[in-house]
Amino acid sequence: MAVRAGLDVSQSGGPSLLVGCVVFVLGLLAGTEFAATIASQRSLASQFVSGPLWEWSLGVIGGRVLPLDAQPARDDLLAEVSSLRLLAAKTPGNVLVWLAGGLFIAWRTGRPIGTSIARWGMALGLGGIIVFGWEVAWITSSASGLTSFASLLTAIPQFWCAIAIAFVAMRFVLLCSPFPSDVTLDAAGAQPGRASAWLWVLGGTIVYCAFFIPMNWLLYFNLLVPHGDSVMYEEHLWNVLHGKGFRSYLDPGLFLGEHIQVIHLGLLPVYVLWPSHLLLEVGESLALCAGAWPVYWMARRHSQSEAAAACLAIAYLCYFPTQFLDIAIDLKTFRPEAFGAPLLLVTLDQFDRGRFWRGAIWMLLTLLVKEDYALVVGPLGVWWALRNSLQVWKPESRRALGQGLMLSIGGVAYLLLATKVLIPAFRDGAEVHYAAYYRQFGTSFSEIMLTVLTRPDKVLVALATVRTALYAISLLVPLGGLPCLAPGRLAVGLPVFCALALNDLAPDPRHHFHAPLVAILFWAAARGLGSLQPIATGVQGWRRFVPAARPVDLATWGLACCMTTGLFFSLTPLGLTFWDFGSNWSWQKLYVPTARSQSFAAVEREIPVTAKVASTDFVHPRFTHCERSYDYSAFKRRVSNYEDRVPDDTEYIVIDTGHPYSTIKKPEDVRELKREPEKWELLPIDPTGHYIVLKRK
Repeated sequence: MAVRAGLDVSQSGGPSLLVGCVVFVLGLLAGTEFAATIASQRSLASQFVSGPLWEWSLGVIGGRVLPLDAQPARDDLLAEVSSLRLLAAKTPGNVLVWLAGGLFIAWRTGRPIGTSIARWGMALGLGGIIVFGWEVAWITSSASGLTSFASLLTAIPQFWCAIAIAFVAMRFVLLCSPFPSDVTLDAAGAQPGRASAWLWVLGGTIVYCAFFIPMNWLLYFNLLVPHGDSVMYEEHLWNVLHGKGFRSYLDPGLFLGEHIQVIHLGLLPVYVLWPSHLLLEVGESLALCAGAWPVYWMARRHSQSEAAAACLAIAYLCYFPTQFLDIAIDLKTFRPEAFGAPLLLVTLDQFDRGRFWRGAIWMLLTLLVKEDYALVVGPLGVWWALRNSLQVWKPESRRALGQGLMLSIGGVAYLLLATKVLIPAFRDGAEVHYAAYYRQFGTSFSEIMLTVLTRPDKVLVALATVRTALYAISLLVPLGGLPCLAPGRLAVGLPVFCALALNDLAPDPRHHFHAPLVAILFWAAARGLGSLQPIATGVQGWRRFVPAARPVDLATWGLACCMTTGLFFSLTPLGLTFWDFGSNWSWQKLYVPTARSQSFAAVEREIPVTAKVASTDFVHPRFTHCERSYDYSAFKRRVSNYEDRVPDDTEYIVIDTGHPYSTIKKPEDVRELKREPEKWELLPIDPTGHYIVLKRK
């Protein structure tokens, strides 16, 4: 489009260029002050970058870490940062972004240059003012003695910053589109996108797999994937295929004594042809990215917009809690729970379409992922019963009420069956192992449930914590709060959320426990896209200042929030962590072959597949296809009669001295050479010292 010359802003009724400049300058000053505050304290800066990168950045901006004698008596470091120097460093780049963005908006829309620059300057300025709001709240709460609120704010500056960046990005998208007064909405209040929007979803799934499959494989090749709770699932397939039972030798018996979790056995038909852990990594990544399609279908149905549906589907792929189901923060790259998110999404899509029996069948399949998913079934039944009106004289309402009641009762019955009958039966009558995660409520599953049902006050006190608030923020903020627009659907996930928030393990969406919540949040977000259409039609002027109520704008807002929070949390090349040289999750430390991983080939060649091998965790995955593959650690296993030794039939011991948790660094540290040197021979296989290999004499 041709650019309209001049700086006249009267045609659009927008802000004057002077106002735009003033807001831009105020935002620049506010954003600089926020950056200086973050950079001046390691505990705050660590929310964004690693310690080494923080210290390097201080040198770039002319700051310095204060001497130790000037540090406060606490586990933190303070730095001296000049706001003026930081402002001088930031100003040229910010001005360039302002002017270039304004010119692009003018070219893209054909609006006056002055109007475009003024509007874009206001957007940038408001972004800086938003992040400065965190500092105001943090200082105020600290000075007022609101320690809990101050602690929460200390933990979330990256979320606050992500929201500000998302606001600026969203505003740029809106400025590049026709002015709100020029947009004609259809009868439904939506702005349908092109029919080819599904190609963007397909492209997103391809990009997702192009990131995660190679990353998973490289972690495996670099011996960074633990056997426990990750590669042991591949051992399940191998042992089932070779008549050793559904187990790994970590388990005291069959794995069903840990969880009713059998979904990964569905990979057996392909595993017969390709018996490798790499297959499981491919299957997990494909399953997770496939969840984008039911998100797309549900969002399209509720928004009546192809573009909105594509945005929300891509947001699912960018959502960092989704990505951590593929590679967890502790580098566990395979968990069967990852199959639960797409299966539950398909289940919810069927219920969303009003197909109860198809949804029930998919729910039965979802329950094969883990017994935890029964926590979703009960509230889902309540939602199904209430989704129509409670006018019981209508046949469809009475039918929905009966179906919902049946679903809820079935969910409770299955949960009790799994935890009180099936799992204890495979544990010789012992309690489920995760009852220990709720010690504050009791020592047994029954006692815990009784406390929860009879002492709601105790439950509420345990929930009203900074930890719970941070968990909710980390799940909702990356979606821009869209699930909150459908509170009825969001409430279906409340039992799962409470169960995770109450356990003794830190609730963190960078592990795997939150998989059911991912599906429920996007189910609610899809419905939320169409919930504000009356506002979009009646109050279009709102779009001048905040993301609009049109479905396509709401979906774009959700996508922007997913991408900006991913800047600070994603382990992919789209996240800062990937490039942070000081981070434990940078590409240099995770994906570049090391001397440790390269020297393992000589060790692996010396161990026959007919041997019975005990090995430490991170090399344990390479011996699961041997005759026996035992865990060599301080844990007392059933195969060793719960004694601190290897099983009697062990023929080889392989110790990785370089894995992250190794306490053995040289042969003198090995307990077998201390206790029974006459029974073991030290093999001179690895002169580099990365591995200690013993063979029974």
